[in-house]
Amino acid sequence: MIKMKGSKNLFYFLLMIVVMSCQSDTKNESAESKNKSVKLITLDPGHFHAALVQKSMYDDVDSVVYVYAPAGNDLNLHLARINSYNGRAESPTRWNEVVYTGDDFFEKMIAEKKGNLVVLSGNNKKKTEYILNSLRNGLNVLADKPMVVDSRGFEQLKEAFAIAKKNNLLLYDIMTERYEITTILQRELSMMPDVFGELEEGTPGNPAIIKESVHHFYKYVSGNVLTRPAWFMDVSQQGEGIVDVTTHLVDLVQWECFPEQAIDYTKDIMVNTAKRWTTDMRLSEFKAITKLDSFPVYLNKNIISDTVLQIYCNGEANYTIKGIHAKTSVIWNYKAPEGTGDTHYSIMRGTKANLVIRQGPDEKFQPTLYIEPVQEIFDVPGSYKKIQAKYPGVDLIKSTNGWQVIVPEKYKEGHEAHFGRVMEKFLGYLKNKNLPAWEVPNMLAKYYTTTKALELAIKTK
Repeated sequence: MIKMKGSKNLFYFLLMIVVMSCQSDTKNESAESKNKSVKLITLDPGHFHAALVQKSMYDDVDSVVYVYAPAGNDLNLHLARINSYNGRAESPTRWNEVVYTGDDFFEKMIAEKKGNLVVLSGNNKKKTEYILNSLRNGLNVLADKPMVVDSRGFEQLKEAFAIAKKNNLLLYDIMTERYEITTILQRELSMMPDVFGELEEGTPGNPAIIKESVHHFYKYVSGNVLTRPAWFMDVSQQGEGIVDVTTHLVDLVQWECFPEQAIDYTKDIMVNTAKRWTTDMRLSEFKAITKLDSFPVYLNKNIISDTVLQIYCNGEANYTIKGIHAKTSVIWNYKAPEGTGDTHYSIMRGTKANLVIRQGPDEKFQPTLYIEPVQEIFDVPGSYKKIQAKYPGVDLIKSTNGWQVIVPEKYKEGHEAHFGRVMEKFLGYLKNKNLPAWEVPNMLAKYYTTTKALELAIKTK
C-alpha cells in the first residue's frame, strides 16, 4: 500500500493516476488502430448515403476516419449524422472524424494517403474522375450509385477497372437492393424450376421482367426530414433518373435473371427504346427540402414561370439482356402520401408461375411477394419447403391469384440497414483482395445499359 501525507501529495498522486490512465487509453487506441486493416477516407460526402455506411462499427475498420471535403452545408450535415450515430442511446458508434476542408482537398487526400479505402457518395459530376484518380494512386474505392452518369463517364469507368486490376485494388458500387428480403426470395424462387419453370423470353410489349421504382424528394432519413443539397435537383450534377436510381433496377435484372453469371455488354445487351420526362417542383417545395430561399443560378436553365423547376428525374428503358426482354422505369414525385414512402414493383414471368412484388394499398405499402401460377395449380407449398429450410419462419398463404409469401419481421431490416450489409460484404472481398468473377463485367454491363438508355432517351422526342 502506498501512503501519502498531506492534501498536496494526495492531489499529485491522483493527477498521476489520471495521466497514466490517459496514456494507457491512448496506447490502447493506438494499438487498436494498428490492428485494423481498413482505414476509411470519406471524400466530398454530399449525399446522406456516405454516412449510412458508418451507421455501424466493423471489426476490421479503424474508428478514425479521414474526411476530405469543401467546407459547407454538405459536410456539416454529414458530420451531424455521424455525431448522431455516436451519440445515440442504443449501440452507439465511436467514429473519430478527422476533417480537412482546404480548396485542395482532393490533392491533399492523394498526397497524405491516410487510409486505404475511399468512400464516395455525393455530387456525381466529378465522381468518375475521383474514382479513376483514387485508383491511380493506390486507393481502393467503394462508391455509391451511380458511378457514371453519361457515356463519357462509362469510358472512364472501363479505364478505372483496368487500373484496379493492374494495381490489385478493388472498385465496387453500393447495391443495397440486393439485401431486400422480398427481392432475395423472388430470386431464390426463380431458381426453382418446380415452382417457377424457366424465365420467359418476353416481348417488347410484355417483357419477361419489369422493375419499377417510385421515389420522393421529401423523405425521412434516420428519423429526420432529409435536407437535400440544391445540386441534387440539377441533373448535370446528380445525373438524370434514367442513369441514377435506375442503376439499382438494372442491377437487379442482372442479379436475378442471371445469378452469378458474367454478362458481356458488347454482345449481351441491346437497348431498344428509352424515354425521359420531368417532375415540376415549386419554389416553396424547393425551400422545404434545401432550406434555401431561392434557386441557385445554375438551375436557371431548368426554371419556367420564374418559380417552377423542371427536373429530368424520370425515365424508362426497354432492352434485351441475353435475349430476355426487360423493362426498367423510375419515377420521382415530390412527397409520398401520408403513411407511405418509396415503392417498388417487380415481376418475373416464368413458364409455370409469375413472381410479383407489389407495394400498394392492399399491401399497406409494404413490399410483398406473390407466387401466381400460370399453369394448372401445382404443389407450391410442397416445393416451398426448400425456401423455408433456408429462411426459417417464411410461410405461404392463399391469395386471389395464387400464394402470398409471408415474411417474419426479423428479415425486414429496412433500407438504411442494407448499407451495413453491403459494407460487410465488401470488407470480405477487400480482405481476400478479390471480387466474384462476375461482378466487374456485370458492373460494366449495368452502366453500359443506363448510359446507352440515356443517349437514346435524349434522341427520342
